[in-house]
Amino acid sequence: MTPVLPVPAGATDCHMHVYGPPDRYKVAPSNPSPVPFAHDLAAYQRVKARLGLARTVVVQPSAYGLDNSATLDAVAGLGTDAARAVVAVTPETSEVELSRLHAAGARGARAVLLKHPLVPWADLPALAARVAGFGWHIQLQFDGGQLPEREALIRALPCPVMIDHVGRFHEPVTPESPAVRVLLRLLETGRVWMKASSPYGVSRQPDWRDTGAIARAAIAVAPDRVVWGSNWPHPNERDPKPEEARVLDWLGTICPNEATRHAVLVSNPARIYDFQ
Repeated sequence: MTPVLPVPAGATDCHMHVYGPPDRYKVAPSNPSPVPFAHDLAAYQRVKARLGLARTVVVQPSAYGLDNSATLDAVAGLGTDAARAVVAVTPETSEVELSRLHAAGARGARAVLLKHPLVPWADLPALAARVAGFGWHIQLQFDGGQLPEREALIRALPCPVMIDHVGRFHEPVTPESPAVRVLLRLLETGRVWMKASSPYGVSRQPDWRDTGAIARAAIAVAPDRVVWGSNWPHPNERDPKPEEARVLDWLGTICPNEATRHAVLVSNPARIYDFQ
């Protein structure tokens, strides 16, 4: 399936994962779910070509913990002129290792704050302080329903912040809900970004209309700080997996203006991920 939505030159997939053979990339002992080893870089490159995408941001999957090898190998395979990484590090990661990761294409540090986080909320300020000097951002994934209690902490972080998956609100919400209003306030600060990705993850509607309404509200307040991602290979979704072309076409429903779509797909990613 190919997308109906016209894709501009330089379009970027800002959220995908790569999984490799288990004899080469070891799954972290804490990983709670099976790993889809068949979803390697060659499989993604076919998806990338089918969607007409030019650039990719490889996001470290939770499965590999702090071992960023699979992610960095994927960036090298795609080419550092066309790929970047969001990696897993902690406040204890050495300056030498951070420099190595930066040279390999890393431009962000991922913190998944769901079950058994590698970096808990209390350690985020220290992590942000470590990566800020490299010009990185922190990418946060958590239940957006926690935003009212986390707003002050997020505002105080000394680096840009990327919020995953349209906020990932586990309970049904609308753009008028208090937690969504916090998301919009954070976007208005100019330091917080959002990924229009995984619209199906917590959606309760077949056409993802509910998450679409939140994404539209976010784009309305911060069209220059929203990016799009395929979330390939949709690791938390059961078969049949969402079709990537449909995920890209969803962008047209939340962002019908061509100039804004260009920002979401091209110019916004170029700024936050340091594409030249």
